[in-house]
Amino acid sequence: AQGKIPFCFLQINAIASKYSGAALLQKKLKDVEPIIRIEDVDGARLVLDFAEEIERMLGSKMKSVKRLADTAEDADLYHEYNASLQFDYFNALLVNTMDEEGNFIELGGEFPLEENEHFNKLSVNTLMSDIQVPTNVYNKDPNILNGVYMSEALNDIFINNFQKDPTLTWQYFGSSSGFFRLYPGIKWTPDANGVVSFDCRNRNWYIQAATSPKDIVIVVDVSGSMKGLKMTIAKHTINTILDTLGENDFVNVIAYTDYVRYVEPCFKGTLVQADLDNREHFKLLIEELHVKGEAKVKKAMKESFRILADVTNGQGSLCNQAIMLITDGAMEDFQSVFEEFNWPDKKVRVFTYLIGRDMTFSENVKWIACNNKGYYTHISTLADVQENVMEYLHVLSRPMVINHDHDIIWTEAYMDSVLPNTKEVTKAHSLLLMTSVAMPVFSKKKETLSHGILLGVVGTDVPLLEVMKLAPRYKLGAHGYAFLITNNGYILAHPDLRPLYSDGKKLKPKPNYNSVDLSEAEWEDTEDSLRTAMVKGETGTLSLDVRAAVDKGKRPLFLKNEYFYTTINETPFSFGMVLTRGHGQYMFFGNVSVEEGLHDLQQPDLSIADEWTYCETDIDPHHRKLTQLQAVVRYLTGKEPDLECDEILLQQVLFDAVVTAPLEAYWTALTLTAPGVDEGMESAFLGTRSGLMRVIRYAGSEKRVGKKFLTPVDKENLFTVDHFPIWYRMAAENKPGQFFFYVPHDDINKGDVNCYLVDNNGFIMVSKEKGDVSTSYTSQKKVELMQPCNTEYPGFMYDTSIRETNSIIKCGRCQKMFVLQQVPNSNLVMLVVQADCDCSRQYAPITLAPRECNRMKSQKIRRRPESCHAYHPHENAKDCGGACGIAVSLTLYFICLGTSLALR
Repeated sequence: AQGKIPFCFLQINAIASKYSGAALLQKKLKDVEPIIRIEDVDGARLVLDFAEEIERMLGSKMKSVKRLADTAEDADLYHEYNASLQFDYFNALLVNTMDEEGNFIELGGEFPLEENEHFNKLSVNTLMSDIQVPTNVYNKDPNILNGVYMSEALNDIFINNFQKDPTLTWQYFGSSSGFFRLYPGIKWTPDANGVVSFDCRNRNWYIQAATSPKDIVIVVDVSGSMKGLKMTIAKHTINTILDTLGENDFVNVIAYTDYVRYVEPCFKGTLVQADLDNREHFKLLIEELHVKGEAKVKKAMKESFRILADVTNGQGSLCNQAIMLITDGAMEDFQSVFEEFNWPDKKVRVFTYLIGRDMTFSENVKWIACNNKGYYTHISTLADVQENVMEYLHVLSRPMVINHDHDIIWTEAYMDSVLPNTKEVTKAHSLLLMTSVAMPVFSKKKETLSHGILLGVVGTDVPLLEVMKLAPRYKLGAHGYAFLITNNGYILAHPDLRPLYSDGKKLKPKPNYNSVDLSEAEWEDTEDSLRTAMVKGETGTLSLDVRAAVDKGKRPLFLKNEYFYTTINETPFSFGMVLTRGHGQYMFFGNVSVEEGLHDLQQPDLSIADEWTYCETDIDPHHRKLTQLQAVVRYLTGKEPDLECDEILLQQVLFDAVVTAPLEAYWTALTLTAPGVDEGMESAFLGTRSGLMRVIRYAGSEKRVGKKFLTPVDKENLFTVDHFPIWYRMAAENKPGQFFFYVPHDDINKGDVNCYLVDNNGFIMVSKEKGDVSTSYTSQKKVELMQPCNTEYPGFMYDTSIRETNSIIKCGRCQKMFVLQQVPNSNLVMLVVQADCDCSRQYAPITLAPRECNRMKSQKIRRRPESCHAYHPHENAKDCGGACGIAVSLTLYFICLGTSLALR
């Protein structure tokens, strides 16, 4: 029951007992004991069952993607390139756009759109895909038109895939020429400046599918000649290269003049994982680069080769290796460097980026790339950066394309940003954490085989929420949960992963939301035993004594957890689940008739967890607007016999509805005969393991203190896909037969009490002043970037053996007396404090150092991707972006250059 706390604390149990109806429920449970059976939960078996379900789901996505790849390659094989092709396609930015005369504009024809529940209530066209083209790509370029025309063949496959697997979400083809074919088709909205900046080739799914893991050293010239626009372009080039890296890649950045310096001294001589955290850290440091001195690239190149030669110690991908040289010219004769470190095997590719309009040293910079299996590009404006950086990915993809190795890749977790205008995540779309499965698409034409032409990448998105629903909450118990991690130990899904923060009325992704390590959530695993076993793809169990924090970290629970884990075959993921000793070890079952259960299930005070899957409503479009309770009722009444429902969960919820039914009548009678509001009672409620809740309001919303309590916005106190309600979890660990009392966080300060009522989990239930001092992020000066930090909260536990005590607190020049007394048969103590002087202490959270060098470069155990395509003997390395295959000695080149300058 919920309400204002009465002054007469000794009567609190009698009032709670009266208005909750607890005795009636206990009697009813006693009556049905003969028909209840209790079963042990076999965690080792259950984790394998859940993993098998997840494998089946993800396997169907992989089959869909393979059908797309096969179709795209066949379509290209039979397509003849036509430089003068004229083809009118549906441009996602322009569809349904008319000119002043009411005619549809070019590429913007009529494209029917309809709101669709399955696609986050966006307006889509499920009969057709359409094409998105970035602003910096000409939408009628011959390469675009030929690619769009060729890929029209995917439309039928998109639709067919969706019919075979109605749980599919977005399907797409990202072309190497820059266009993006998306199904279902949508109307794309540009940003506030009218720009469409989304480029599919920048997305992690594209880059991971197009290339194998890579070790990259970025070498940037910061000599005096790089001042002004050149340095701005160079910085943008570095950031763009960083954006092409993922958590399976490793990187470092070196700046040079006449000496070499690491932009992050902490990373000297090594490579660090290119996760989001480290990439953003590099970007901050790059902004602070300043130009001075004379350029001497020879030392920087030697240092780069030494770093890459030392990756065998685990600080690297052990696959592709490359140096990215960003400069406005190179005067030295450093052929000897390549002879010493890279020739003749040329295991390290060197990509060169000539910055600025001056072409004096272009041949020299080309020579470096062409003689080290790399690629040369000239970048004279900021607009040139994107296209030129992307060239290196095509070079790295050549061995894989020539081999025709179709590796299927899975990405780390990310926020769904395929959709237009999703820089900020609204509360309605706050659970759009995704993973993508993707596959490269190659040209199968024999005449271009040695060139290794990558046509693009196909893929589909998988909402992680849907994956985790395959491990239903009711099977895991009050404190149990399931989680997924990647081969790098990063969390894909975990109830303690909080990827969003509030910025005014909007929710935004935290900067490092997808590079949170399992050890940061399961911090009691101090030896990393759980993490190590899961990263290695092992199957097993582990027992840990844990201190679980609930109610936004303010209430500790001391639990004995059993961890069960296994790998998800054909993916880089591992799955884990937790059962708590006690409640988590058992499940009980009881049989009632469908007729009896249906009657009680449809009472007005009853609801079930709408985030749980009692019946699958996402398969048939006609079912998508049904609530879970509506779906259950329609299935049990025979109106929707084709619904797929969880029979075990339905059996439990029917039983719970029948057993708890007497309370509805009892509560209703109280509203008529007892002055509940006058005695401070506002609501009575109950919850069961099946996600069933019954709630009655003794007071109208205008009179209630806890206006949000048990409303849809009060997620902490409801059954969700992540957790049981706080009050349920706390009561489950309470002493049997006693009430558990607590005040919901939002209702603190709203009671009118002159003394303190404290629960024995160390939390003040009612007090005059209490501010929200919790924080998890700090901001740096100059740059609006949120940085992660660790926060410690002090905790106070009450020794229940002390029933009554009093003492004097001395502070400064005054002293105060306090008296403490247990409230019988409850988790409460009454604390009365003399208010003559202020001896209060503010126990604010302790914010620890947000970043430490060792944390940034530390390399925990990780599982490298199984495939690596770094070399092929038939690769055409002469295609290097400029005057190709220059074998002339650099010494001779400088003699010629010197003579030329002398003649001038």
